[in-house]
Amino acid sequence: VQLQAFGGGLVQAGGSLRLSCVASGSIFSINTMAWYRQAPGKQRELVAATTSGGNTNYAVSVKGRFTISRDNAKNTVYLQMNSLKPEDTAVYYCNADVARPLYRNGLIVWGQGTQVTVSA
Repeated sequence: VQLQAFGGGLVQAGGSLRLSCVASGSIFSINTMAWYRQAPGKQRELVAATTSGGNTNYAVSVKGRFTISRDNAKNTVYLQMNSLKPEDTAVYYCNADVARPLYRNGLIVWGQGTQVTVSA
């Protein structure tokens, strides 16, 4: 199972970006899908997460500016980022809790990361 993230880039403060992350491979279903980020010199932190039932939660720092959504038919999770700030600059990683055929335990999978840079 692999996750591939798209959509990072350079944007001015106040701008928007949309990240996408597609899961592929031997997948029965996907439980929680999430976005994390890691800025230079800082620990990786949870940005937003969504369950298969559509429940969501957000880091306080992004609430009201970022929106996480998913398309279960496409095994894809999105992160719409609006009103971006320089402090949002980080490498963004997608994450998924995947149930595979014939396996009892779920598999936590990470994407490769995509750089988001917000200039002042």
